[in-house]
Amino acid sequence: MRIWRNQTNNATICATVHNERSKKLHFNQMKVALFKPNILMIVGFRGGMMGDLPKRCFCLCLYVIISMSLPGCLSRSSSTGNVALDDAPGEPVSSCPLRVKYSCFQSSVVHVQVLVSFDTGSTSAVFHKSWTCEPGHSRTRLVNVRFPDWLVYRPDWIIHGSDWVLSCLLRAWIGPDESTGPGRFPGTSVTVLLDIQSPLSRPFKQHQLCAKWDTDLLWRVRRDDMPQCLEENEVASLLSTIYASTGERYGIIKTLQPFRNEVLEGLRIKSIYYPWFAVSLWVLVEKPCSNPLCGLLLHIDSEDNYVTPTMFLTDTGKIHVQVHGDARYSSAFLSSFKVPLHQWCRISLEILGRVATISIACTEGQQKFVSTAEHVFGKNIMLDDTQGYFVIGGGKFVRGIEGYYGPATYYRIEGLPADQAEIDPPPVISKVNITGWFQSCENFKSELFLSALDDSLAVRRSSDSCLDTYTELQMNHSTLNSTEQCMFFESNPYRCQAAQLTKLLSQKYGRVNASAVGRILYALVLRKISTAHSLDVIARVKPFLLQSGCLGDNRALHLASVLYSSGFGVRRQPYKAWLLALLAAQKDWRLALLRLGHMHHVGDLEVTPDRDLSYAYYINIARQTSIDQKNPSPQQTFVELIRLNDEETLKAQTNENHDLFHWLKLQARSGVAEAEQAMGRMLFWGQQGVSPDIQTAVKHYERGAVKLHDPVSMYDYAIVLLTGQGVPKDVQKAVTFLKKAIEQGFVPAITALGWYYEQYEKDYEKAVHLWEEADAKGHPDAAINLGVFYSQGLYPGQPADQFKAYKYYLKSAQRGHLNGGIELADIWIHGIPGRVARRPADAVLWVKWASEQNGYLGTVLRNGLNAYFRGDWIMSLIYYLSAAESGFEAAQFNVAYLCELNSVSLDPALVTQCMLRYYNMSIQAQDPAPYALIRMGDLFCGEQALGRKEVSDAAELYKQAALKNEPQGWYNLGLLVQSGESLPFSVLSELNLLHLHLTDRQMLLSTLYQRCRETNSTDAYLPCTLALFSAHLQSLQLHQDTAVKLIATVSAAVGALSFVFGLIKWRTTPLHQTSQSQASASSQTQEEES
Repeated sequence: MRIWRNQTNNATICATVHNERSKKLHFNQMKVALFKPNILMIVGFRGGMMGDLPKRCFCLCLYVIISMSLPGCLSRSSSTGNVALDDAPGEPVSSCPLRVKYSCFQSSVVHVQVLVSFDTGSTSAVFHKSWTCEPGHSRTRLVNVRFPDWLVYRPDWIIHGSDWVLSCLLRAWIGPDESTGPGRFPGTSVTVLLDIQSPLSRPFKQHQLCAKWDTDLLWRVRRDDMPQCLEENEVASLLSTIYASTGERYGIIKTLQPFRNEVLEGLRIKSIYYPWFAVSLWVLVEKPCSNPLCGLLLHIDSEDNYVTPTMFLTDTGKIHVQVHGDARYSSAFLSSFKVPLHQWCRISLEILGRVATISIACTEGQQKFVSTAEHVFGKNIMLDDTQGYFVIGGGKFVRGIEGYYGPATYYRIEGLPADQAEIDPPPVISKVNITGWFQSCENFKSELFLSALDDSLAVRRSSDSCLDTYTELQMNHSTLNSTEQCMFFESNPYRCQAAQLTKLLSQKYGRVNASAVGRILYALVLRKISTAHSLDVIARVKPFLLQSGCLGDNRALHLASVLYSSGFGVRRQPYKAWLLALLAAQKDWRLALLRLGHMHHVGDLEVTPDRDLSYAYYINIARQTSIDQKNPSPQQTFVELIRLNDEETLKAQTNENHDLFHWLKLQARSGVAEAEQAMGRMLFWGQQGVSPDIQTAVKHYERGAVKLHDPVSMYDYAIVLLTGQGVPKDVQKAVTFLKKAIEQGFVPAITALGWYYEQYEKDYEKAVHLWEEADAKGHPDAAINLGVFYSQGLYPGQPADQFKAYKYYLKSAQRGHLNGGIELADIWIHGIPGRVARRPADAVLWVKWASEQNGYLGTVLRNGLNAYFRGDWIMSLIYYLSAAESGFEAAQFNVAYLCELNSVSLDPALVTQCMLRYYNMSIQAQDPAPYALIRMGDLFCGEQALGRKEVSDAAELYKQAALKNEPQGWYNLGLLVQSGESLPFSVLSELNLLHLHLTDRQMLLSTLYQRCRETNSTDAYLPCTLALFSAHLQSLQLHQDTAVKLIATVSAAVGALSFVFGLIKWRTTPLHQTSQSQASASSQTQEEES
């Protein structure tokens, strides 16, 4: 990456005129063409291209001189005659009778012509007719002017293509011969400009010919699919909402495609070497840039170079603008103004040729700040906005700002609009109102800490205690005493309680710390909720949550955001929920990042889906997850997908005091290798309800490796020896255990030994040899290591190859490696030019999957499960709600399940809405739980949820559950049929039951219940059998006469067969007994003889 500093340039440049320029150019050309052809290029070109005042005045004066001199010219010269057009059409039509009035002063030729011009600059005469004219009186001739079909009609089965036309002229003139063009004298020529419609806006032609039957059929089928004239905007929205930036190397990646409109694309290509564009970006900077440069808007080409336009924020607060020119020439300049803190500001950059104008407009309440700077580049600059990609925020090589990015607009082939003079923030900024929160929060903190400064604290403090800077300033400069502050808090009991808590802390510890007060407030809120018996408590503790968040506790901000989003205990306020999530995410709180990533991925009532923005949030927490897994801590827990209706998984959960844990511990001491592995895994990662204890886990690894010679334990013990986790680092001892594990065929040990050779021996050849061997055996770590080597050019004897790296990343991700998924997503979000296309939708799924393995999310899920085991359903609901609003499917399921289980304690409307919202979220996952599908289907069948029945939707959900071998899905489909509902064709087709649609309904019903019984579910066998029996009884009742005859026939047949079999059995039994007795007697005789 190259960053170019400011270059002084005193060159001047003429202003230019943009898109309207071409229209004015044609107008000038037409007017001048009436008088003198050799002035066309001077007046027309310069009038259209030159924007400076002297040349415009020159053109105007020249036009006036020519106009005034025309009568004198006519008096001194002779013209050939006069011509005029009557009833000229306003636009091209298929056939137009045109009356041409003409008179000649000498033998001449009259011409009528239709001339079209194209955007390429070429012209073509599509109609031309001429005839001779003899001197005499004025005459009129009727000319049938015919326009070509491709100029008049839309494309169809005969007209295969309609052309774009820039202009169309209908003109007539009189000349001395057939080769003479329009004359220079008035009256000898006339021109009419016709209006042109775009090809797909023209009418269809009613053909008089009959098409062949196959052509006509194809035309009728495809007529509705004919291409329409698509609206294509010259303005690209890079960001339409708000992005919370943590100041790291993450940003919103956008790419632009060529225009589909040929005219717009032509203008874009022409402006590559003489760009004419503008960009507008809203930002709110929280802290000054901590690096020399922070990214605002980056444009990066395929070679990882910054190109036009690129904007940075410097550590001094100024804006650094960088452009790229011909011959790899680059230039940059600094703005003369600085970007203020804590204000929404619109930064606008407009480049017209070589002239760049950078401006800023800030607003804070009624105060507004506007400043502008201009710079002229010495050389032409280049801009191909379809090359590379744009980034709003931080990129691979530079950090973003610590603050917020607002709506960003890019004007591709035009300058800033006239309404840029208005600096009112966009609606989304006003509705979220981040600055309003900052102001209220600062007021609250000022009032809170001033109330805590009583006389005793102000006069005497212990020598070993100190106040923070903020409190010191308040003490020294405050004019309000504590009595006045108490008077303020009497009007707000919630703030009064917070003030009392702050006073107690200051008296006890001798200092006032905002974050400490926030943590205690949050702990008090959780304690209050855990002792409550209804959700009414949430409304009472909500103010304390907001106060805790204001004082710096991001957990409180996230929880308050979740409550406002879900509507549990408080009125649902989506914009306030969004505001609180943005505040927590900007402080890098992981669950808030997850929540915003999920919100922008699936969309909401107030937010449209934006995969690129969703990726920016997800990649942040995904990278953190990779780092967190290398640094386990007590605050992290292994993420386990546990649904509260899964009894088997719930039974497997344990803790240090549980019988299962003690049984595993006893098994491990008895020398069971699998028990040692399980104990080590649970203690190291905090799985199955066990608290993380790395030191104890290492002891289990060591015992399994040394005493039991278990390859898994030897590998785990070697890894902690290599990294020094829970045990002093001992590399040689680790290598010894790795080699022993390899001897027993443990593949992960091969990869780990390769890592040792790469990290400690720097023997890359040996490392890649081992990794290739492990990769061939399907180990994901080996594939990611090989991908990194190819990406960084470290593979021995091979140059850097991003495409080979991509293939290894893909293998690693498909094998379930977290870093493999992250690197694969990174390639899919950027693409590899000419090799791998951008796949932002798939990239988001991979980083979402990686993010949901974060240990801090695992802790929240574990807290929810522990609360469920304790019987504290409200706290369990709160914890699962925090993860559910962040997009974790199992948590969404558990929230709906808890609402269903505790329907007696909750308002019925809230239960219905809870189940509808969170079961619906749950079934959007790639592999939804069958139970969620069933319950959503039940909600669609009932009228309480939506106020109406949605049988087709319910059948679709039941079908999905049935295809997952869920007997309840088959059973509920049977209930729909039994109640008289008709199943959709698509459902029957996917269930391979479409052939039963036209048969007896009872046949379909019996088949559904039969498949329900065949699911091999022990619990479902009896109800499915009873339902099948009931279906058969109904069938008998519907066909009573036939049934009676059938029963009589079957009974007679059964009776006859029973009689025959009984007779045969009676006759064969004595013979069988006789043969047995003979055989026993014979054997007895043989024994006696022996």
